[in-house]
Amino acid sequence: MYHHSGFATRPVVGSLAGVLDPPAADGATILFQRCTWCGTAMYHRLLCPVCQGGDLRTERSEGTGTVRHSTVVHRNTPAARNVSLIEMAEGFVVRGRVIGPPIGIHSGDRVRLSTAKDPVRGEPVFQLLDEPYRAWH
Repeated sequence: MYHHSGFATRPVVGSLAGVLDPPAADGATILFQRCTWCGTAMYHRLLCPVCQGGDLRTERSEGTGTVRHSTVVHRNTPAARNVSLIEMAEGFVVRGRVIGPPIGIHSGDRVRLSTAKDPVRGEPVFQLLDEPYRAWH
């Protein structure tokens, strides 16, 4: 097929099925991609950010992770909410919300994917695995 840039376009290698599909009906699953060339895990990508490979395999996450960063957002929302970056056990990072008081979510907290839905952004929702005992530390 001819492309206006003068280069022939090639068909995309690998399976893109599930990359941008909505989550399953139960809501307690995250699909991610793993590069078949270098093994890098990533979330919602079309090319590997490490080797630029397009041969990506879709996998299902086990649903556990660690909060890497959390911030409280007051803008465009009726109440304060948290926005967190979660590093999943498989090695990819996903943006989502953690259930609980926004100021009670901290880096290093272990979380598990919840069946709750984020009605505003449609991002994954997580719940804390361990009850924080901040006063004891």
